[in-house]
Amino acid sequence: MREIVIKTENLSKRFGTFTAVNEINFEVYKGEIFGFLGANGAGKTTAMRMLCGLSTPSSGSATIAGFDIFRDTDKIKKNIGYMSQKFSLYENLTVLENIHFFGGIYGLSNQQLKEKSEVLVNKLGLYQEVNKLVSSLPLGWKQKLSFSVAILHEPKIVFLDEPTGGVDPVTRRQFWDLIYEASDSGMTIFVTTHYMDEAEYCNRICIMVDGSISALDSAPNLKLKFKANSMDEVFYALARGAKRGE
Repeated sequence: MREIVIKTENLSKRFGTFTAVNEINFEVYKGEIFGFLGANGAGKTTAMRMLCGLSTPSSGSATIAGFDIFRDTDKIKKNIGYMSQKFSLYENLTVLENIHFFGGIYGLSNQQLKEKSEVLVNKLGLYQEVNKLVSSLPLGWKQKLSFSVAILHEPKIVFLDEPTGGVDPVTRRQFWDLIYEASDSGMTIFVTTHYMDEAEYCNRICIMVDGSISALDSAPNLKLKFKANSMDEVFYALARGAKRGE
């Protein structure tokens, strides 16, 4: 039996009379690459914030890495990684300073930081840039460094919020190689993306429309169900019925 690392039951978030997330139910398994898709306003970012312990649900329940979403938010934060397209690194710090800063936040010892920094710098080929400000790095390198820093403490789950936005196709492919490597090690990847070709890389895909889950299955099964040739066609078939947006 596969180990469940994320489980939600009727999880909801309301802002006054507006229901951003409406009683969603799903499970995510250890080592799975789980795609979480939706147009602007669909509720996916609000749902992710609840799962990360950053926003308190209005009702329902959920467990993340075995911890309760209401009672154990601090434990959840220690057992997950998080990477956002908008903010993941401090641009006015060097590559090495960023690694040490986030490693310290995650509770790594000085010895662990030293060992992991060396491995990470060599793995990404950044040994010549290690003392350069992050602001001077190309976007693709920033994104790969951001992901690597987010999993520096070897979390059970890493949440990736549109991690490849604005990155060229070659770098996106390299970024996904890092995701596959993390998944193969047993880490669970929870990723949102606007790129439908990336949805094809996920083990399963959850598509939200107007705060609710409209579809959840593998890409081949979804294309078969909707008689579609691509995930673009599946997504448009579902999203065209959306009543709200940003």
